[in-house]
Amino acid sequence: MNILMIVTSHEDFGSSGRKTGLWLEELAAPYYRFKEAGADITLASPLGGQPPVDPASLGDDFQSDDTRRFTDDSEAQDLLANTKPLSSIKADGFDAVFYPGGHGPLYDLTDDVHSLALLRSFNADQRPIGTVCHGVTALIKATDANDAPIVEGREITGFTDSEEAAAGATEIVPFSVEQELVKAGAIFKSANDWADYSIRDGHIVTGQNPGSSDSTARLLLDALKA
Repeated sequence: MNILMIVTSHEDFGSSGRKTGLWLEELAAPYYRFKEAGADITLASPLGGQPPVDPASLGDDFQSDDTRRFTDDSEAQDLLANTKPLSSIKADGFDAVFYPGGHGPLYDLTDDVHSLALLRSFNADQRPIGTVCHGVTALIKATDANDAPIVEGREITGFTDSEEAAAGATEIVPFSVEQELVKAGAIFKSANDWADYSIRDGHIVTGQNPGSSDSTARLLLDALKA
């Protein structure tokens, strides 16, 4: 079982002066659920190499058993430091793809041509596609062979407008994930702010926020078994 995980290469949070990147828990929890299921994992990013990790995600309040394990795991750290450039990745040979979030993906993975091509290929074969939190931005402009949005008519979740407001980021983000998904035809579903909420609609699995990382990964594994 081969799983591709795609993370952001973008670190500047708009013009706020703040740094962003990937949110560690959204990488670490799925990484270990996939590893525990026996998967081989490939990490890729738009630029390749070491991706930025959102400094806020390294704070004590956001640490979990998985993030601490990832930080102390030399194999995982080496994999993260040497992500493959997305331009070098072919969909063939991968059984599923997963996008962790953080605010970084809003700036590079929404429009990345290589990511969009990979998603078209995964979608065509009905291979599982998973995202959590802002990682769902990768799906907004993804289309099928008929150029229809792959989220159209599907139940999808992601970081909500109310969570964005609670995070003090509404005026910083380039767009609203929730609103753009609705525009693309998704049936946007959500639970209370910060609740663990993940859903599967066919081969597409999405999670609402960082705390949904574990459950989203488990749903992706369920989709693989199906």
